[in-house]
Formats: sequence, structure tokens, C-alpha cells
Amino acid sequence: MIKPHKNLSPFVRLVDDDEMVLRSESFLLRMDGWQTVEYSSAEDFLAYDDTQRPGCVVLDIRMPGMNGIELQRIMKEKGFDQPIIFLTGHGDIDMAVSSLKNGATDFLVKPADEEKLLQAVRKAVESNIAFRKRKLAIDERKLIFNGLTEGEKLIAPLVASGVANKVIAIDMQISENAVKKRRASLMEKLNTKTIVELTDFLRDINVMVGRQSDS
Repeated sequence: MIKPHKNLSPFVRLVDDDEMVLRSESFLLRMDGWQTVEYSSAEDFLAYDDTQRPGCVVLDIRMPGMNGIELQRIMKEKGFDQPIIFLTGHGDIDMAVSSLKNGATDFLVKPADEEKLLQAVRKAVESNIAFRKRKLAIDERKLIFNGLTEGEKLIAPLVASGVANKVIAIDMQISENAVKKRRASLMEKLNTKTIVELTDFLRDINVMVGRQSDS
């Protein structure tokens, strides 16, 4: 699984065994302001790519050795999150449907229209950066939640579900005053001011929140 860091500067990976295609794609994308890195094989991409950096992959399907469909499968297995744009001179409808079902964002046939390729790259990179930012935010929320005391962690989903303090006190066999203190403390630590904010926080980190009870 890729662990995104705060360097969200993207680059576009170009994977194609045709050197002329690599040069052409790279020139086009650099003229549009993108940083690119070129790989002449899927194996080189797997060996040398900096997976921590966001962006996308413009990937040929038919290459010597590992083909693009196989690379897509391995990327998925390894948890790579960079969107894939397939670019091939030998594509067919079945390949397009298969690649899109497996997560590719676009399937373009060589020679691809320049503006269509640029639009596909912009869309894919924007999507990946948004995904990375969201993942970072959730990871930070998990760290904050893990800083709660065990008692605060236990009552958090109950508070979010609208369970009354007196009911929580009975269920946990503690005083209602102790519940109020834990409740105030966890809300402060999580920087949540309302039940809605607390519910959203817990759902972000996959803490189960049940149905609301009458208070």
C-alpha cells in the first residue's frame, strides 16, 4: 500500500517501448507544464518509479516482456494509486472495457489526439492529488483518535449515536459526571464541536456509529 506524504508535486509517468512515442509524449506534456519521467518497459517502471509522488501513468498495452494489462494488475495488487491512461495502437473494444473495469481512467488509441491526451492527464492527476490529500487527512485523524484515552475511545461512538450521558454511564458502570468529562475531553481533542462533526470524524476513520437513541 502506498503511503502518501505531504509532497504533492505530481509527475506523469510514460511507459512505452517505442522511444519516438516517449519523446513525443514527453515533449507535449512538458510544454503543457508537466514534469515527466519515461520508462521503456513495465519492468523498469516497477523497479525505479517513485510511487510516493502523485500523478498518473500513461501506459502502452503491447510491450515486450510484461504488457500494460499485466502491469495494471500488479499495480493494483501492490496498492499503487496512480490513475492509468492506456495509450495503444493495437487496442480493441474488449481491451478498453477490461482496462476501464479494472480502474483505468481513459483508453486512447495511437496516435492520440493531443488535446484529448492533455485533458486525460489533467483529469487523472487532479483526481490522484485529491485522493492523496483525502488520505493524508484521514491518516492524521487516525493519529489524533489514537491519542484518546481508552475510555474516551469507548464512548466516542456512543456520543456520536446520540446516546444520553445517563445511559452511557449505566452501560459503562461509571458516573454520569465521568461521562460528561470524557465527552468534553474527546470533543476537544478531536476538535469537533457538534455531533455531526464527531460522526463525520469517526466515519472517516471507520469507527462504527450506530443509530441515534433518544436522549
